[in-house]
Amino acid sequence: MTRIGLISDTHGFLDDAVFKHFEQCDEVWHGGDFGPGVAEQLAPFKTLKGVFGNIDDNEIRHQFPETLRWQCEEVPVLMTHIGGYPGKYAPAVRKELATTPTGLFICGHSHILKVMYDQKYACLHMNPGAAGNQGWHQMRTLLRFTIDGKEIKDCEVIELGRRGVR
Repeated sequence: MTRIGLISDTHGFLDDAVFKHFEQCDEVWHGGDFGPGVAEQLAPFKTLKGVFGNIDDNEIRHQFPETLRWQCEEVPVLMTHIGGYPGKYAPAVRKELATTPTGLFICGHSHILKVMYDQKYACLHMNPGAAGNQGWHQMRTLLRFTIDGKEIKDCEVIELGRRGVR
């Protein structure tokens, strides 16, 4: 059983509450747009997996790939920053989902929290929304969930508070 804390679009701002909410997690996954200093704060805290986003500088782009594919327990995972969502995937994501089995597809970028099952590709789509203070979102959000064998379960939405408020 692996407990995951999922975060995205921090844009250089990492609320201290993230550490409390992800305390019982085994890994932290970041869906891109880290911004300065965020990876350095998360890496010593938990195992960190992530992808770079469109606002990330060369330092982040050297640490993290644009697209990441791995296996968590028995679930094949695909993560990229700009990916879309079921019915409106980016062309490269649509091709990847059609050619390689994926149990969980994760992206960020939109700042819109979404968790929905995609019947066409038989995978769960997750976007944790945005945890930072930059962007048009109003509420800063995270996701926390568990992967147990082939099962993705216990998904929780965590609200950190309104954008610009600690």
